[in-house]
Amino acid sequence: MPTTHASYASGGRQLAAQDAVLRNLVDICGLPKPRAPQGNHFAALVRSVLYQQLAGAAAAAIHGRVILAAGGDVTPESIAALEPDRLRAAGVSAAKEASIRDLTAKMLDGTLVLDTRRLRRADDEEIIANLSSVRGIGRWTAQMFLMFQLRRLDVWPTGDLGVRRGFGLAWGMPTPTERQLEPLGAEFRPYRSVAAWYCWRACEVFAGAADSQLTR
Repeated sequence: MPTTHASYASGGRQLAAQDAVLRNLVDICGLPKPRAPQGNHFAALVRSVLYQQLAGAAAAAIHGRVILAAGGDVTPESIAALEPDRLRAAGVSAAKEASIRDLTAKMLDGTLVLDTRRLRRADDEEIIANLSSVRGIGRWTAQMFLMFQLRRLDVWPTGDLGVRRGFGLAWGMPTPTERQLEPLGAEFRPYRSVAAWYCWRACEVFAGAADSQLTR
């Protein structure tokens, strides 16, 4: 079981010790080094929205312009102060602007609270439900927030095509459906987030997929 000192790296070591497929991936890829969390939770969610359905380079360019427009600090206050056309001028689509504006409004009026202490006490499903109340933020985005911003180690994003495809490639089976993948993750508890990370890496290693923002 994970301790208070558990991490992606310690999870990688544990999974490598118990599973031959993951041991091979650890040998090839090394221990997982997920991207660093953002400075604040709001900024992390804005980044996630901007990266939805976009290639990494394009999303990074738009994200950089949004940071610049916000004066270098992406907060509910700095986004709310932007003139209506500033996000669109930065390359943000109408749908993503609506999502970011809704997130901003819910943060400012207290509908959504991202206090670190409160989040620490909440379970994964409670956090997913709260984040999914924001327009344009669904289960996948909330799960990425749990995995990479909050460093929750036992998230299993079965709805992610890359995880399903990577699992099939690594374990030598047809790409499982979301329903099929769910029970297959049981043996990786309490480090299913780490197993998912290696599924993304399996797509890169075995199928030549482009490097993902999730693994770099």
